[in-house]
Amino acid sequence: MSTYTNRSDLLAPESLLAYILDTASGLEREMDRALSNTRGITFREYRLVSVIAAAGSTGLPRIDLAHAVGLTASAVTRALRPLEKLGYLETARGERDAGESLAKITKGGTELLSDAQKILNEQLAGLPIEEIGDARLSTFTEVLHLLAARR
Repeated sequence: MSTYTNRSDLLAPESLLAYILDTASGLEREMDRALSNTRGITFREYRLVSVIAAAGSTGLPRIDLAHAVGLTASAVTRALRPLEKLGYLETARGERDAGESLAKITKGGTELLSDAQKILNEQLAGLPIEEIGDARLSTFTEVLHLLAARR
């Protein structure tokens, strides 16, 4: 993780961006380790399965899934293949366009998601969220929303 010696280091937009991304990468690596050690999936794969599960029995088109998780449609296709081979997801190819392919969660995927959520909850319980306080957490969330709205 990058080190920043004082507040003025973070005032430069490039430094702030690097700090945010370094922090996110570190947190994602922690979640990856916990999930891969017990269920053999990454946090990114967890997110894919979670978004697909939230779509219900109708499934979710690949392009909508890509938008939901911030990946390209081709990256989603590559990420879905191993999950499908492991029996966590099913995909049905669109008649006219591969982007219309639907991804649906299977019974095995539902079990995976349940286990993974427990693992993530354990990991998240170890973060100092309570120490941050509601007001600071609210401000932080607002800043993230402002940054995300620029996409």
